[in-house]
Amino acid sequence: MSKTTLRHIVVEGPIGAGKTTLARRLADTFNAELVLEAADENPFLERFYQDPRHAALPTQLFFLFQRARQLQAMRQADLFAPVRVADFLMDKDPLFAELTLEPDELRLYEQAYEQLTLELPAPDLVIYLQAPVEVLQARIAKRGRAAERGIGADYLLRVVEAYARFFYHFDKAPLLIVNAAEIDLSSGEHDYQQLLAQVQSMRSGRHFFNPLPIGL
Repeated sequence: MSKTTLRHIVVEGPIGAGKTTLARRLADTFNAELVLEAADENPFLERFYQDPRHAALPTQLFFLFQRARQLQAMRQADLFAPVRVADFLMDKDPLFAELTLEPDELRLYEQAYEQLTLELPAPDLVIYLQAPVEVLQARIAKRGRAAERGIGADYLLRVVEAYARFFYHFDKAPLLIVNAAEIDLSSGEHDYQQLLAQVQSMRSGRHFFNPLPIGL
């Protein structure tokens, strides 16, 4: 297994970008604890994709409570715990709330968020995977999850744009922005090794990574 001086790595990006796949590979590489957003446990998610207006608030609150519990457990764990790799960033949580909630619902969510996110651990590195809507749609369709069948292109575009705005201003941790449109993170060893080398060289600041094709 490879080693890293990073203790808490977060992989982020819109649905279909490959964040969970990359988080799993990094956790395996670094023999790390894997902390995943358990979307399958959210009983409101499928209803949200079918009827966003009526299911947005319970969907958002479920994820908020779930993520806060996971990160609080990390905070309370021993300081000498292993490297952790997560596929969600708590600071990004309000992004979806602002996209989907009505003003009165958003105020309720914000009150809960403020109470639940005090003194949560900051990551040592955030990896942001970017990909255009058509690529995300193709990947979502390929994996064929029933709960995701209602995701439309308009919603995906709003999510992609919201991610871009969020990370344009993000400065709470070192940030690696990855062009993930044409890379295979599930089984592509060449792509993964390039990205891994970039991750291991990260120390601070904001960096961009555009994988080179094989042979260059």
